[in-house]
Amino acid sequence: MNETLYKYLLAPHLVYLSLCQLLLKQTLYLPFLDIIKEINIERAMDVRDQSEEAKRGLHMSEESSDDLCVDSRGRPCRPSKHGGTRAALFVLGLQAFEMMAIAAVGNNLITYVFNEMHFPLSKSANLVTNFIGTVFLLSLLGGFLSDSYLGSFRTMLVFGIIEIFGFILLAVQAHLPELRPPECDMKGTIHCLEANGYKAVTLYAALCLVALGSGCLKPNIISHGADQFQRKDLRKLSSFFNAAYFAFSMGQLIALTLLVWVQTYSGMDVGFGVSAAVMAAGLISLVAGTNFYRNKPSCGSIFTPIAQVFVAAITKRKQICPSNPNMLHQPSMDLVRVKPLLHTNKFRFLDKACIKTQGKVMESPWRLCTTEQVHQVKILLSVIPIFACTIIFNTILAQLQTFSVQQGSSMNTHITKTFQIPPASLQAIPYIILIFFVPLYETFFVPLARKVMGNDSGISPLQRIGAGLFLATFSMVAAALVEKKRRESFLEQNVTLSIFWIAPQFLIFGLSEMFTAVGLVEFFYKQSSQSMQSFLTALTYCSYSFGFYLSSVLVSAVNRVTSSNRSGTREGWLGDNDLNKDRLDHFYWLLASLSFINFFNYLFWSRWYSCDPSATHHSAEVNSLEDLENGENKDSTREKPRI
Repeated sequence: MNETLYKYLLAPHLVYLSLCQLLLKQTLYLPFLDIIKEINIERAMDVRDQSEEAKRGLHMSEESSDDLCVDSRGRPCRPSKHGGTRAALFVLGLQAFEMMAIAAVGNNLITYVFNEMHFPLSKSANLVTNFIGTVFLLSLLGGFLSDSYLGSFRTMLVFGIIEIFGFILLAVQAHLPELRPPECDMKGTIHCLEANGYKAVTLYAALCLVALGSGCLKPNIISHGADQFQRKDLRKLSSFFNAAYFAFSMGQLIALTLLVWVQTYSGMDVGFGVSAAVMAAGLISLVAGTNFYRNKPSCGSIFTPIAQVFVAAITKRKQICPSNPNMLHQPSMDLVRVKPLLHTNKFRFLDKACIKTQGKVMESPWRLCTTEQVHQVKILLSVIPIFACTIIFNTILAQLQTFSVQQGSSMNTHITKTFQIPPASLQAIPYIILIFFVPLYETFFVPLARKVMGNDSGISPLQRIGAGLFLATFSMVAAALVEKKRRESFLEQNVTLSIFWIAPQFLIFGLSEMFTAVGLVEFFYKQSSQSMQSFLTALTYCSYSFGFYLSSVLVSAVNRVTSSNRSGTREGWLGDNDLNKDRLDHFYWLLASLSFINFFNYLFWSRWYSCDPSATHHSAEVNSLEDLENGENKDSTREKPRI
């Protein structure tokens, strides 16, 4: 038994190393090979930049104030040693291993709580969606702690350990019969004893630890990895976000094949133990790169400057905004020189926070704010509609991790006479495809799009999000059609369809996620200032949270409405533990309709955001930095930035 367990613990590491070797094959993964080759180029460029900046007599740090960073000991970073692709690879290792660990638990959790904890199907689905929703909601806490106090590296280290303890507690409960209700067949017995008391408390405590650890970890992985590159390197940043999604897909693939297989055929206790070991491997990858990281120092509470803007604007609500934005209170010239901002008339009321009171030389920061503070608050308010439009998208994702898994359990899972595929492993299909699509996207589509669109990222993040939202609708259309055929085949012909019939809904959503998920992360990161990078990145994951919570609300609401007397049935669409008696296809059609309406809602808000000059502030920033490096921005001729 010990030898078997030892093999299972080593298996994910060996598989991951083998797949990393495949990554080096030039014919398949040209963009990632190019990233690795850029390490030496980055060193040479850093040395050149260092000498040029020394000639200009800038600060002791070789980077602009927007890229202010320190090493692990708090000393200014050296471009020849810190940051770049080499440092980002260690963070990508954590991304892959952490996703591997949490996906193995989350994607098969409904099977565990349904079969082992004996929760009803609808309650099991809601527990899973609430758990995953809590994971992503807690990303806001992780982003806040990182930006305000701990920094990304310390935050990841602390909460990574907490996540490991959660996995261990799950493994202990799954191993000890005393912590679980008596065994019972949920499909064959009229009533099974549901877990309650200390057994339920143990389950909830373990899930809370996992949610806290994983939630606070996630936004910092992306922001810390992106921090290894200067913000003016748009192409490298775009390639990093694609590489991060590749690592995400690799982790999901291994979790949904190897780790789910271990859970199914070796027991959930062994599976949860493997997740703990995999997470430990991720922390080892993170710590191994300590000496190479560019660390952004924490800036104090990120909410204080935001609150100051609102307080100052309300205090001066009777003031009249000047017609010339340059008359507003500007930040120091050093900061303005490296980060020009364009003024926007949206939320113009907030500009009153920058109006100086006549006759006063000094004013409290709660009565007078800089244009930079106001600009960041305006961006935060402007991105909220974009954020809200992705909630329905993640509600669809919730169905693929809950009802679609149970849908697969009601189908023929045999590949051969002796081998059965675990229903949760079917979610690996899109990630198998995406492991090939992401490099092809980076190698062929992005260069072509750069020439056509004139954008360093290929297509803009907003365009990428829109393409994904459009495709997501067809995932639910495919799911509804297949579920209708599955149900009718079983009830009318007593035929059980193959589990591969539901593969298209996973495949279509996987493609849509490649566009929307990566585009959303890139969009929020590029719109943020240094003091709010982790927090705005956390908003991406918060969208997942609201999507999963909305799923729970929809399931409960649909059951309540469809179980009324007007429906003619005693149970609602999702009120039975047997999908052959439920009407899951109707629920899928409802989600397809909501997704289609949401797409047009997104088109409206993305156009509204694009019409805002501040939405293009990043490109203006890059152009100004390039001019600064080329010595073309003379103070006497340069137009003062506006906000």
